[in-house]
Amino acid sequence: GAGALAWLAVAGILILFTLALTWLAVIPGLTAKSVDGASVFAYPLIFLPFISSAFVPTRTMPAPVRAFADNQPVTSIVNTIRDLFAQRPVGTGVWIALAWCAGILVVAYAVATLSYRRRIA
Repeated sequence: GAGALAWLAVAGILILFTLALTWLAVIPGLTAKSVDGASVFAYPLIFLPFISSAFVPTRTMPAPVRAFADNQPVTSIVNTIRDLFAQRPVGTGVWIALAWCAGILVVAYAVATLSYRRRIA
Protein backbone atom coordinates (compact mmCIF):
# COMPACT_ATOMS: atom_id res chain seq x y z
CA GLY A 1 0.00 0.00 0.00
CA ALA A 2 2.98 2.36 -0.09
CA GLY A 3 2.78 5.28 -2.48
CA ALA A 4 5.27 6.49 -5.03
CA LEU A 5 7.01 8.83 -2.57
CA ALA A 6 7.54 6.02 -0.08
CA TRP A 7 9.01 3.83 -2.82
CA LEU A 8 11.32 6.66 -3.90
CA ALA A 9 12.40 7.20 -0.30
CA VAL A 10 13.13 3.48 0.12
CA ALA A 11 15.08 3.43 -3.15
CA GLY A 12 17.06 6.48 -2.05
CA ILE A 13 17.93 4.97 1.33
CA LEU A 14 18.96 1.67 -0.25
CA ILE A 15 21.07 3.39 -2.90
CA LEU A 16 22.79 5.53 -0.27
CA PHE A 17 23.42 2.50 1.96
CA THR A 18 24.76 0.50 -0.98
CA LEU A 19 27.07 3.35 -1.93
CA ALA A 20 28.30 3.60 1.66
CA LEU A 21 28.98 -0.15 1.85
CA THR A 22 30.73 -0.03 -1.51
CA TRP A 23 33.16 2.60 -0.29
CA LEU A 24 33.58 0.62 2.91
CA ALA A 25 34.52 -2.41 0.79
CA VAL A 26 37.06 -0.36 -1.18
CA ILE A 27 39.21 0.00 1.94
CA PRO A 28 40.21 -3.68 2.28
CA GLY A 29 40.40 -3.90 -1.49
CA LEU A 30 43.14 -1.29 -1.42
CA THR A 31 44.93 -2.50 1.69
CA ALA A 32 44.73 -6.30 1.53
CA LYS A 33 47.68 -8.24 0.21
CA SER A 34 45.48 -10.89 -1.43
CA VAL A 35 41.96 -11.42 -2.70
CA ASP A 36 41.28 -13.78 0.19
CA GLY A 37 42.39 -11.14 2.65
CA ALA A 38 40.05 -8.58 1.13
CA SER A 39 37.09 -10.96 1.06
CA VAL A 40 37.43 -11.81 4.76
CA PHE A 41 36.49 -8.20 5.54
CA ALA A 42 32.92 -8.86 4.37
CA TYR A 43 32.20 -11.48 7.04
CA PRO A 44 31.32 -9.03 9.85
CA LEU A 45 29.11 -7.04 7.46
CA ILE A 46 27.20 -10.18 6.50
CA PHE A 47 26.17 -10.73 10.12
CA LEU A 48 24.86 -7.20 10.79
CA PRO A 49 21.33 -7.96 9.52
CA PHE A 50 21.13 -10.96 11.86
CA ILE A 51 21.83 -8.74 14.88
CA SER A 52 19.23 -6.13 13.96
CA SER A 53 15.48 -5.75 13.78
CA ALA A 54 15.42 -7.26 10.29
CA PHE A 55 14.22 -10.68 11.46
CA VAL A 56 12.99 -10.26 15.04
CA PRO A 57 12.00 -7.27 17.16
CA THR A 58 14.94 -6.03 19.21
CA ARG A 59 12.79 -5.96 22.36
CA THR A 60 12.87 -9.80 22.33
CA MET A 61 16.69 -9.92 22.39
CA PRO A 62 18.88 -10.31 25.48
CA ALA A 63 20.02 -6.95 26.88
CA PRO A 64 23.61 -6.91 25.51
CA VAL A 65 22.51 -8.02 22.05
CA ARG A 66 19.61 -5.57 22.11
CA ALA A 67 21.96 -2.71 23.03
CA PHE A 68 24.07 -3.48 19.96
CA ALA A 69 21.09 -4.14 17.69
CA ASP A 70 19.34 -0.90 18.63
CA ASN A 71 22.45 1.15 17.89
CA GLN A 72 23.69 -0.16 14.57
CA PRO A 73 22.85 1.05 11.06
CA VAL A 74 20.87 -1.94 9.77
CA THR A 75 18.22 -1.61 12.48
CA SER A 76 17.48 2.03 11.75
CA ILE A 77 17.44 1.42 8.00
CA VAL A 78 15.17 -1.64 8.27
CA ASN A 79 12.79 0.12 10.66
CA THR A 80 12.57 3.16 8.39
CA ILE A 81 11.92 1.05 5.29
CA ARG A 82 9.35 -1.02 7.17
CA ASP A 83 7.54 2.14 8.32
CA LEU A 84 7.60 3.65 4.83
CA PHE A 85 6.13 0.52 3.26
CA ALA A 86 3.50 0.20 6.00
CA GLN A 87 2.55 3.86 5.65
CA ARG A 88 3.39 4.54 9.28
CA PRO A 89 5.03 7.78 10.44
CA VAL A 90 8.80 7.44 10.28
CA GLY A 91 9.51 10.20 12.78
CA THR A 92 13.20 10.71 13.46
CA GLY A 93 14.00 7.19 12.28
CA VAL A 94 14.53 8.32 8.71
CA TRP A 95 17.06 10.93 9.84
CA ILE A 96 18.92 8.38 11.94
CA ALA A 97 19.05 5.99 8.97
CA LEU A 98 20.27 8.75 6.66
CA ALA A 99 22.83 9.88 9.22
CA TRP A 100 24.20 6.33 9.46
CA CYS A 101 24.40 6.05 5.67
CA ALA A 102 26.00 9.47 5.22
CA GLY A 103 28.39 8.94 8.13
CA ILE A 104 29.57 5.58 6.85
CA LEU A 105 29.91 6.99 3.34
CA VAL A 106 31.96 10.03 4.38
CA VAL A 107 34.27 8.10 6.71
CA ALA A 108 34.74 5.20 4.29
CA TYR A 109 35.43 7.58 1.38
CA ALA A 110 38.00 9.49 3.44
CA VAL A 111 39.77 6.33 4.62
CA ALA A 112 39.70 4.80 1.13
CA THR A 113 41.14 7.99 -0.35
CA LEU A 114 43.94 8.03 2.22
CA SER A 115 44.61 4.34 1.59
CA TYR A 116 44.79 4.96 -2.15
CA ARG A 117 47.16 7.90 -1.75
CA ARG A 118 49.46 5.84 0.47
CA ARG A 119 49.36 2.98 -2.00
CA ILE A 120 50.44 5.07 -4.97
CA ALA A 121 53.03 7.07 -2.99
